[in-house]
Amino acid sequence: MKEVFLNNPVEEYIITAGIIFLILLSNRVLSRHIAQFTFQAFQRNWKAFDQQTFVALVVKPLSRFLVVFTSIVALYRLEFPKSINVTIYKYTLAQIIQTIGTAAMIITFIWMLIRLIDFFASVLERRAMVSADQSDNQLILFFKDFFKVLVGIIGFLMVLHFAFSYNIGTLLTGLSIVGAAVALALRESLENLIASFVIFFDKPFTTGDLVKVQNITGNVERIGLRSTRIRTEQKTYVTVPNKQMVDSILDNLSLRSQRKNDLHLHISLQTPSEKVEQAIAEMKTYLSKVTDLLGYNVLLSDINAQAIVIHIDFSTLPIDINRFNTIKQAVNLFAIQTLEKLDIKIAGAVAPAPIAPGP
Repeated sequence: MKEVFLNNPVEEYIITAGIIFLILLSNRVLSRHIAQFTFQAFQRNWKAFDQQTFVALVVKPLSRFLVVFTSIVALYRLEFPKSINVTIYKYTLAQIIQTIGTAAMIITFIWMLIRLIDFFASVLERRAMVSADQSDNQLILFFKDFFKVLVGIIGFLMVLHFAFSYNIGTLLTGLSIVGAAVALALRESLENLIASFVIFFDKPFTTGDLVKVQNITGNVERIGLRSTRIRTEQKTYVTVPNKQMVDSILDNLSLRSQRKNDLHLHISLQTPSEKVEQAIAEMKTYLSKVTDLLGYNVLLSDINAQAIVIHIDFSTLPIDINRFNTIKQAVNLFAIQTLEKLDIKIAGAVAPAPIAPGP
């Protein structure tokens, strides 16, 4: 056991191998217990945590981290054999192995942090689902992706600094210069990114709202960092840059308090006044019996050189568009039937020419 082999006693090889073998066998169970203990610590302050989700997300990266970390600590007991410490591209084999081990430990740790971000985001999403405001869901998705990218960048810099001994101060200085140049080149994308923050916090619309921007009308299906996706009435999928959603005049149709319809009947100037009065009275009687109406108006609104104009308007609650169109169609049909019944001609209508008698 005390015999030295490759600069280390055989006893040290056995102990090191035993530690690595033991952690390989028990890492899954050990990581599960650590995850459960960590969950209990969080649960005292936040009752909404879901233990099963937490353990499922954390166990795998935590077990990998424990294996890598314990293996590195165990291998530090050994002195790297000088006889096999060859040089490869100016780096010794010991340095290469140390770099790989350090990078693996940082990567597994960053992986575990990203899983924690996913867990916290899932908890917040469940809370947001309870509220009627769907903008919270989009905000959670945005910050989840943002923090995951941020942690990934920090992890990359840690690998460069601790594994490859790279001076990241110089890199950050260079990145700031490159970043300024990229910012100028990607000005429009940055404007869309800033506009996404305006949408998230000012909330001119949320996911599911029916909006009209420029000549596009449809339901908002997704609010992203660069653009907003809208499903139009023709079921097409339109992508609108967030800058246009903020800078353009946007009509949020979902927030209207009522739907309104206008109808103008242009009737012939030869129509007797009593028939005009009768048509107005019948339209009022009909509209008074229509359900879902908040109010209505029927009046003789204008007389000009071309026609007598009867103006009809009605309003409803912000009901479904199909129901509204059904009411609108029924009102229009009744107006036509009333004119036909009272023998009132539409302005500009040409009477059919009389048929000449036969010889």
